[in-house]
Amino acid sequence: MKLSLVDMKPGQNGVIEKVMGGPGFAAKLGHIGLHRGKRIKKLSSIFRRGPVTVCIDNFQVAIGYGKAMRIMVEVDDGEENSTGR
Repeated sequence: MKLSLVDMKPGQNGVIEKVMGGPGFAAKLGHIGLHRGKRIKKLSSIFRRGPVTVCIDNFQVAIGYGKAMRIMVEVDDGEENSTGR
């Protein structure tokens, strides 16, 4: 199932499918490790347009709501935690 990063539930894992935006936007996200094909886990979000926190390569990154809306993720179905913990 494909969702925006904003629409994912905390604890869900997935792979970035598409970054909707220009080359500058994609480059900025790429500098922090967010690019197509990268596996991420949503950690939390703040109600009402607050930042979204994700885990990527064992680092936590906070992304603004507007940017997170433009990151589409292929969510792992029925899998809350792929690490086996």
